[in-house]
Amino acid sequence: MASTQTRWQIAADYFENCNCTVVCPCLLSPNQPLTSMPTEGACEVAFAFHINSGSYGNVTLDGLNVVMTARSPGPMAEGNWSVALYVDERANDQQRQALEAIFSGSSGGTLGALAPLISTVLGVKTVPITFNVAGKRRSVEIPNIMHLAVHPLPSLDPDNEIWALNAHPFSSKLAMAVGEQDSTWTDYGMRWDNSGKNGHYAAINWSNA
Repeated sequence: MASTQTRWQIAADYFENCNCTVVCPCLLSPNQPLTSMPTEGACEVAFAFHINSGSYGNVTLDGLNVVMTARSPGPMAEGNWSVALYVDERANDQQRQALEAIFSGSSGGTLGALAPLISTVLGVKTVPITFNVAGKRRSVEIPNIMHLAVHPLPSLDPDNEIWALNAHPFSSKLAMAVGEQDSTWTDYGMRWDNSGKNGHYAAINWSNA
């Protein structure tokens, strides 16, 4: 971490839903993670976050939500991502600036390592975001823009998820999931429908320390 960066940390629930057929080869394949071709050619993925506790310097981030979408025209590791960021409308100015710094990658940490892959920022919008956790189901809603939900892939033990270890840059352990019906995003002249497509969820602990 550079000395000029503000120290931050978050503990959050996160999930994602992409357009790959289950299971996404970006993570699980004979190749290194993020280097395989997505099953549909391009990767179109949405990430949703609910911060349970967090801070950016002296600014508290508890209870706030953030959503990011990313599209890569080929293997994710090759870059050329187009991203859009959505920040919780409940955030005050300081909180909004902090969330933009963290989730754009400009303040280091997990997304800072991925920031060089981004070539286009479609925009940053302040919007109402509803993030729900109901048992093993995760969902997020942005009115007139996004409705996404995932639930775990069926496993041999109905009380436990299928877990992937050491496969994803966001978390060393994440549950394998699938997008529910009508999991869609519409904005910036694009529309994605990731119903029945690959998903993941996990608890994350990030910082730029």
